[in-house]
Amino acid sequence: MMCFKFKILFNFLLIMYLAVEVISVVDFKNIKCEELDKKFNTFEYCHLKSVNRTYKYLSLKVKLLQLPVKSVKVNVALYQRLNGYKPFLYNITVDACKFFKNQKSNPVASYFYDFFREFSNINHSCPYNHDLVVDKLSASAVNHRLTSILPFPEGEYMIQMNWFAYDINRSVFKIYFALS
Repeated sequence: MMCFKFKILFNFLLIMYLAVEVISVVDFKNIKCEELDKKFNTFEYCHLKSVNRTYKYLSLKVKLLQLPVKSVKVNVALYQRLNGYKPFLYNITVDACKFFKNQKSNPVASYFYDFFREFSNINHSCPYNHDLVVDKLSASAVNHRLTSILPFPEGEYMIQMNWFAYDINRSVFKIYFALS
């Protein structure tokens, strides 16, 4: 009798586990763009636009003043808000020129290439001889990649990107978002 009750309880829990799907949602909160070298680049715009309660997108345009740019590195760090923003899991530096040059042979590069190709013109290797534009990057576009492919706990986060040209930090982007 006890074994029978255990089987029923186990099956019930298994069905509940399979039937309930937890869906996390990314919600952009803010974006901050900072020029560290105004002789090298300026921002024409950098904003988060809220169309309605459920649809927000970010857009930015960086005007490069010293063309062509042949050496670009990006440091990307993820921070979680816990009594201020604290480092969380990722802090990597990537040579953007090599990264986009090897997009066909590297599955990670091709994954991000597809993402960048959809929303920006930062989708080819160096040299960059034009302004850099990210146009209407919505939270829903980020949602699948952040919640299904790279799952992590709910909370408030910040992605900080330091953009280096010729090994000098030229710009800092901070994207604030909540995962709920």
